[in-house]
Amino acid sequence: MDKAEIVDVLEEIGTLLELTGENPFKVRAYQNGARALSALEDDLGARIAAETLGEVPGLGEALVEKITTLYNTGKLPYYDKLKASVEPGLIEMLGVQGLGPKKIMALHKALGVNSLEKLAEACAANQVAGLPGFGEKSQEKILEGIKHREAYSRRHLWWDAWQAAEPIIAGLGKVKGVERVSHAGSLRRGLETIGDLDFLVAAENPEPAMKWFTTQPGVAEVTGHGETKSSVRLKDGMQADLRVVPLKQFYFALHHFTGSKDHNVKMRSRALTQGLSLSEWGLTKKDDPTAGGPGAKSVIAAHSEDDIFKRLGLHPIPPELREGLDEIERAEKGPLPRLIEDGDLRGAFHNHTTASDGHATLEEMAAAADELGWEYLGIADHSKSSFQAHGLNEEQVLAQVEKIRALNASKKFRVHVFAGSECDILKDGKLDYGDDVLAKLDYVVASVHNRYGQGEDEAAMTKRIVRALEHPRVTMLGHATGRLLLQREGYAVNIPKIIAAAAASGKMIELNAQPQRLDLDWRHWRLAAERGVMCVINPDAHSTAGLRYVRMGVLIARKGGLTKEQVFNTRPLATVTKMLKSMAAK
Repeated sequence: MDKAEIVDVLEEIGTLLELTGENPFKVRAYQNGARALSALEDDLGARIAAETLGEVPGLGEALVEKITTLYNTGKLPYYDKLKASVEPGLIEMLGVQGLGPKKIMALHKALGVNSLEKLAEACAANQVAGLPGFGEKSQEKILEGIKHREAYSRRHLWWDAWQAAEPIIAGLGKVKGVERVSHAGSLRRGLETIGDLDFLVAAENPEPAMKWFTTQPGVAEVTGHGETKSSVRLKDGMQADLRVVPLKQFYFALHHFTGSKDHNVKMRSRALTQGLSLSEWGLTKKDDPTAGGPGAKSVIAAHSEDDIFKRLGLHPIPPELREGLDEIERAEKGPLPRLIEDGDLRGAFHNHTTASDGHATLEEMAAAADELGWEYLGIADHSKSSFQAHGLNEEQVLAQVEKIRALNASKKFRVHVFAGSECDILKDGKLDYGDDVLAKLDYVVASVHNRYGQGEDEAAMTKRIVRALEHPRVTMLGHATGRLLLQREGYAVNIPKIIAAAAASGKMIELNAQPQRLDLDWRHWRLAAERGVMCVINPDAHSTAGLRYVRMGVLIARKGGLTKEQVFNTRPLATVTKMLKSMAAK
């Protein structure tokens, strides 16, 4: 295991110990140990080899032994035994918003609750409201959290779905006789969460592809096995479907199984007005008896999806835009704008290090950005009010600025590092640092982390964020709604008013590419672009691997219809430097 993975295990051990009612000092020892290891700037392997890991403050003999075992073997019997001793239902309850280990243990001891089902029953019977530390509002929030949890359990993050799909696509591509292979459905459209995985293959003989698909190592259960379609449940719980069609029908099927229901209805209606019938089998004459079936006699031979759009009098529509909104009307009027692409980004600004809650040091993050070929990297660790994320006080953030300046001067890396901060927006809309500190930074990401009991008060939250955007030192708004996909809903906020405020003050809005955030939502970017608000795609990386989340950000930007010119960090270093200085001077 690497350092970041070991830190995660130590943190989970702390959580599991809380769920077992272990001594708070022991729980804190693992939490502190995770923090100490996360902040370690030396090479972990070198420390272990030299037997000097015990010299790190916060790492006692027992922790050193466990870290060494995890590093060398990737396993820890103590962790496995502890995890097995905790009832699975208690761990599942951690996924309910607002329930931490202490509250779960209180519910377990008082009511014997050990599953989501029993928790829901206890709430319905009004048993939770009467417990010390809970109350009726807590009970209502728990019930709402359970409802969301049940809905979320049927879907998966795009990033997780893509990681599950990649080896399947690669494997199908190697099967003998396969001429084309693609994913389809909401995964191909770039929807933020995915239900099922859809795959499409072009082959004259479907049997080899079907055999490989149903017997691949990741399959837990075959739920359907036909001649041209099979369905499986993967070991991670995802449902996956494969369809095999002849090559001549591949692009018709790809279009059909990619588009949303609304998009496909509009496309079929358009075809009907031209005396044609569009289906997964082809584009046929409306009165042709073969229309809508495997033997369809298509009026065109589609060598790409573009051929289908062209035959219906449309310019090509990228998969991400096929949601049945106004994409067809726009494609009728003229070519759609060239959307941003993966290779267009030159860097990103919202990234964390071990100085706050990141798992990699400043130098490790710079080295990783260098490896990605980035021109610049922004470091924006948390400010002091984010105590849960070990936010930096004034002295610490200024010391980090000097460290970044020295790193740039050393020319150790090709990438230029900008010194920033993810500065908390306080309850009254003021920022967590004073102007004297903010003036020393290259840029400021202003974000809400603590809601201060405002709950769902949309007007108050909107006013709070608008005031922050009006501050001259703010560069961009971070994760505008604070949502965590499949975990918690965002706070109530008037997005059109936020966009208007950003436009009026000349501030940027972040598209946070962390797979659980993807915030601002893709549905709002058309309005933001129309108002002239610049997007900045940030990975909110807490590790070197997290820098790669920008790929997800580009996909969501495409889904929002954004072009390269509408995204700030597609610009070269010299231009970015000039623009940041210009914004700070206003």
